Amino acid sequence: MNDQQLLRYSRQIMLPQVDIAGQQKLLDARILIVGAGGLGSPAAMYLAAAGVGQITIYDDDQVDLTNLQRQIAHDTSDIGLDKVISTLNTLKKINPDVQVHARKARLQDELLFEEVATADVVLDCSDNFATRFAINRACVQRETALVSGAAIRFEGQISVFTPGINDSPCYNCLYQSDGEELQNCARNGVIAPITGIIGSIQALEAMKLIMAIGENLTGRLLLLDGLTMEWQTLRLKKNPACPTCGNR
Repeated sequence: MNDQQLLRYSRQIMLPQVDIAGQQKLLDARILIVGAGGLGSPAAMYLAAAGVGQITIYDDDQVDLTNLQRQIAHDTSDIGLDKVISTLNTLKKINPDVQVHARKARLQDELLFEEVATADVVLDCSDNFATRFAINRACVQRETALVSGAAIRFEGQISVFTPGINDSPCYNCLYQSDGEELQNCARNGVIAPITGIIGSIQALEAMKLIMAIGENLTGRLLLLDGLTMEWQTLRLKKNPACPTCGNR
């Protein structure tokens, strides 16, 4: 690290759990974010600010006026622009040292497995079950840590899956089918700060995984009710019969 980096990240480096060694791990890390919307925006912004060295973002959508209520990486002048380009511009303003790879595409098939294989941590910030199950399959096969978040209405949830470590369950252990595709923000609505809360926790969990500090959310599902501001924790176990990670 140079002097500017030591100054920029000084408030993190002074934490004994982080120190210079932890900050260097962040600088050397590569994170893959799938989705540049309500969850991907705050997650990417905090990871860039914290000094994650490489951030790759996939999204095939463009910025729409209805996005601006919660997708804070974009502003009014970005309407019509590719979300990944808008996000790249925002992250570069926050921290020009971070390498941001913006990919306008739906991440799937062999490309998905290739990107997951080269990432240290994957953040699932997508908004549909088909993509979530595909990301989970790739992470299980490549044994890449996955931080999965979701937000709708006043509700949020987040968990971490670490294939091959601590007998971790996978996303398919939690959800058994790829139904309920109508459960999205466009049809059900979402209050803006919920996406910020969950996306920020995704960033925190990713940083903890990279630095190997604290206790991550493997084996736990956090559920947030924003109306009552109550958190619930559900314990998750690996399903031996899971079609993705179970014993065969």
